[in-house]
Amino acid sequence: MSALLLLFTCLVLGALVARLARPPAGLAAGLNWWVINVALPALVLELIPKLRFDPKLWFPIAAMWLTFGGAWLVFGWLGPRLGWSRGRTGALILVCGLGNTSFMGYPLMQALYGQPGLTLAVVADQLGAFPVLASLGIVVACLYAGRKPEPAMIVRRIATFPAFVALLVGIAVGVLGGWPPAVEAVFAPLGATLTPLALFSVGLQFRFHPGERQLAAAGLGLGWKLLLAPAACWVLGVATGVGGLVLSVGVLQAAMAPMVSATILADEYGLDPPLANTILGAGIVLSLLTIPLGSVLLGP
Repeated sequence: MSALLLLFTCLVLGALVARLARPPAGLAAGLNWWVINVALPALVLELIPKLRFDPKLWFPIAAMWLTFGGAWLVFGWLGPRLGWSRGRTGALILVCGLGNTSFMGYPLMQALYGQPGLTLAVVADQLGAFPVLASLGIVVACLYAGRKPEPAMIVRRIATFPAFVALLVGIAVGVLGGWPPAVEAVFAPLGATLTPLALFSVGLQFRFHPGERQLAAAGLGLGWKLLLAPAACWVLGVATGVGGLVLSVGVLQAAMAPMVSATILADEYGLDPPLANTILGAGIVLSLLTIPLGSVLLGP
């Protein structure tokens, strides 16, 4: 409970500061830079060498691909039938197909399941959600914005992302026996900055200004992201014999609030930015309730 209270406090504090304290320009961008380029790689470098291979680790990775693929099928089919623009359809696929598996997923999984849950959350994020964003996410953004995807850009984006590089280094270090204690002691406090700064940054950027024409699309999008996608992943896990913590973390990462980076991508490509930001804001608030409830339903 204290860990969840910390997350809620950081989120609310960020929202209050944005509205009442006149924070310096670029504060959110600076915090995001630290989280992405320092805290997240440090956390990956700390946790991944300790990860022990489990044949069921495919599940949290597959859950991220299933969530995005399902969103593409559902909204790609619904869009033309409901008279949505291609921009609206593309925004829903991006924002409701990709979860906030790092900024919110890491601290929530750590709060609910401790260090083992956090380690599995890193696997789902770095081998699942991030590659989906950097590959299929770019493809969807280009297709629905009327642009041509560039494979070289996609490969470069994946290969140069700091946390992905840290993931490869961490795997190699784990094979070689792990870090010396003195080195690991450096990564731990750097990685610990991720939770408060990431949630504070999300609070700083929180926006929720729904219009009447957005409500139906936002409701359908969040229905997929917060309910149907995790349900589909649970069915997949149970049907293939996955259980325990691996099943719980995989399902809850699939149920995570929409990804901030996916919303930024929708903005960059002109895919209905007002709707994308409305879904992001509503999803963040709702997931603070649905994720703990989902954890109770899934059990230990």
